[in-house]
Amino acid sequence: MPPDRFVSTGGLPGGATVGDLVETAYRLFRTTDAGELSAVYPALTRADPDSFGICVAAIDGRLYEVGDSRRAFTIMSVAKPFVFALACQAVGVDAVRALVGVNATGLSFNSVQAVERSNGGRTNPMVNPGAIATTSLTPGESLDDRWRLLLDGLNRFAGRPLALDAEVLASALATNHRNRALAALLKSVDGLAGDTDAAVELYTRQSCLSVTATDLAMMGATLADGGVCPITQERVVDPEIARVTLAVMTIAGLYETSGDWLLDVGIPGKSGIGGGIVTVSPGKGALATYGPRLDEAGNSVRGILTARYLSRHLGLDLLASQPVAPA
Repeated sequence: MPPDRFVSTGGLPGGATVGDLVETAYRLFRTTDAGELSAVYPALTRADPDSFGICVAAIDGRLYEVGDSRRAFTIMSVAKPFVFALACQAVGVDAVRALVGVNATGLSFNSVQAVERSNGGRTNPMVNPGAIATTSLTPGESLDDRWRLLLDGLNRFAGRPLALDAEVLASALATNHRNRALAALLKSVDGLAGDTDAAVELYTRQSCLSVTATDLAMMGATLADGGVCPITQERVVDPEIARVTLAVMTIAGLYETSGDWLLDVGIPGKSGIGGGIVTVSPGKGALATYGPRLDEAGNSVRGILTARYLSRHLGLDLLASQPVAPA
């Protein structure tokens, strides 16, 4: 029988070509010094501004990496699409969509206006208020039960156990006043499930997991492979959940610059103020970068340059096409 839905076809170029292009991107952009370290949490200001790593993960598990691809950093907002996928898997896409919303706000990632101007505080899962609302849907009898469920799911996306960065977590919990205010505002308009303090605690923990560019590439490749982790062959989420996750990443993964991203890169992506970016090409694989110098929107400068270059040269862009001879 024919499949219910066609997916992206083709694959990455041959291994030597991918490796050469990854090395070329590293050489091209490793000396770019534009951008500033994030000051959202004090601990983030202690990152090495010259760190830079790239990893491409194919859906068959092949890895192509260079530079600081195995250097640990905090995942921050790059956790959002994966937590969204886990929430959809747990309670259903319709329930998450009804509470959180999916449309772009056109505003900064932590905007209060985005909550105030929408019906029921609905924003989208890729910005802070929407991500806090998404996390609030995590089921469980206690905070620890809910955290174990979240952490287990994120571990399965990465194909290995992930750990919390204790220093960044302490810094974030001491200074996340705006996120607490967003949660309270959401609660006041019935845009949050359960207790506000628990939702912010869970959200802050997920944001402070320590990852590498290689981890992010594998997590992205799991979405690219319809929810199956390439290195463990374990199904993490259903294929339709993977699809809707890539949709919300396309809508708002780069916040108010998501339109520029789609025009220049042409595939779903998600950035974080820790310096990571994950970029997913369905049916092929994922690209992840680490570079803590950020632009004004909070996106890694070197990561964006790398994604633009490799999307074009590796044939990742979903919007680009070329004629195919008839069968």
